[in-house]
Amino acid sequence: MAIYFFDSSAIVKRYVNETGTAWVNSPVDPLAGNLNHLARITGVEVVAAIARRQRIGSVSAPAAALLLTQFQHEFANEYLLAEMTLALIQQAMSLAQTHALRAYDAVQLAAAMQLNARYLAVGLSLTLVSADMELNAAALMEGLAVEDPNTHP
Repeated sequence: MAIYFFDSSAIVKRYVNETGTAWVNSPVDPLAGNLNHLARITGVEVVAAIARRQRIGSVSAPAAALLLTQFQHEFANEYLLAEMTLALIQQAMSLAQTHALRAYDAVQLAAAMQLNARYLAVGLSLTLVSADMELNAAALMEGLAVEDPNTHP
C-alpha cells in the first residue's frame, strides 16, 4: 500500500487522456489498495478543467457529462478528502509567500504537508503527485516526496 496526495493537475489525468494518464490510473485503481488523498477544493478545479475542455472543443458535451458524473462519483466515494481549515489556509498563505506559489497550489501544498505530518507521526509518509513544476519544486523544498506523472508518458 502506498499513500498519495494528488493535486488537480495530476488527478485530472484520470478523466482526460493526456501525458501521464496511464501512470495516474495505476495508483488510483481501487484494486491497488492505495490511500489516495485530494484536497476538497480539487473538486472545483477538476470540474472546471473538464468544463473548459468541453468549451474549447477538445471534449464533446456527452463525453464531458460522462466524465463529470464519473469524477463526482469517485470524488464522493473513492478519495480521502482533506478539508479546508483555518490552520490549512494560514499555512497556505505562508507557503504562497515563501515559494511565490499560485493560490490553489499553496492550498494543495499545505494540505499535503499537513497530511504527511500525520503520517510521519505513525512512521509512514505520502507522495505528492503533481504535474505542476513550481508546486513540485516547492514541495521538494518542504521535504515531501514528489512524483510528476508527466515524466511517465
